[in-house]
Amino acid sequence: MKIHVAVILLLLGTLLMAERINVAVAANVSYVMDALKQEFYKQFPETEIRVILGSTGKLAAQIQHGAPYDIFMAANMTYPQTLYEKGLGVGKPQIYAKGSLAYFSVHEHNMTQGMSLLTSRSIHTIAIANPKTAPYGAAAIQALRASHCYEAVKDKLVFGESVSQSVAYVLHAADIGIIATSALYSPKMQRFRQKRYWSEVDRTLYAPIEQGIIVLKRAQHSQAAQDFYAFMLGSRAQHILHQSGYLLP
Repeated sequence: MKIHVAVILLLLGTLLMAERINVAVAANVSYVMDALKQEFYKQFPETEIRVILGSTGKLAAQIQHGAPYDIFMAANMTYPQTLYEKGLGVGKPQIYAKGSLAYFSVHEHNMTQGMSLLTSRSIHTIAIANPKTAPYGAAAIQALRASHCYEAVKDKLVFGESVSQSVAYVLHAADIGIIATSALYSPKMQRFRQKRYWSEVDRTLYAPIEQGIIVLKRAQHSQAAQDFYAFMLGSRAQHILHQSGYLLP
């Protein structure tokens, strides 16, 4: 009986000590968040992480309207920098990863054609993230314009709210998509072989996708938020991100 009481008291103590942090995460990172959380919990088992996924633009808008988020992991540096300049962040944002674009289809194509593949008559729909709210969508438009293909394919474009929604469009309806390369490293997507179903977009066609992280004002006194922020910039998280298709900062 005494042992049972001791166990209960230990569990209650752990619960009382636990701190939960709300982390707003750009949709492209959704495919690797479970691995990142598992690694973080090895060092900080007393902290609970609640992940809120969405397009970077929408998450930033929610933060400006008072959403109770502690950390913002964006898909670019512009949105977190703007939040910092408005006094909503603690310290300047830092780059935690660099993303890249890839062509992806559930059907085999000659991926060596590059952007010209998208102009093919066999391609009727091209899924990308909404360029107004998703940095990966904006990068896709930039790549299309730089390759002089935009005018030829603009009527084929279908827009997902986020990168993950664009991936869903390709899996179920669109002929091809320009998505985050990292999405193709998730276990569910590994059946699609590179050079047969996907290939990276020439990185010279778009500006580097530098993804920023910032601790928000709400969490300025939260040790758990500081711990997670430091973890994301540390070697263990960086290794996981690199193994998941991201470029190192």
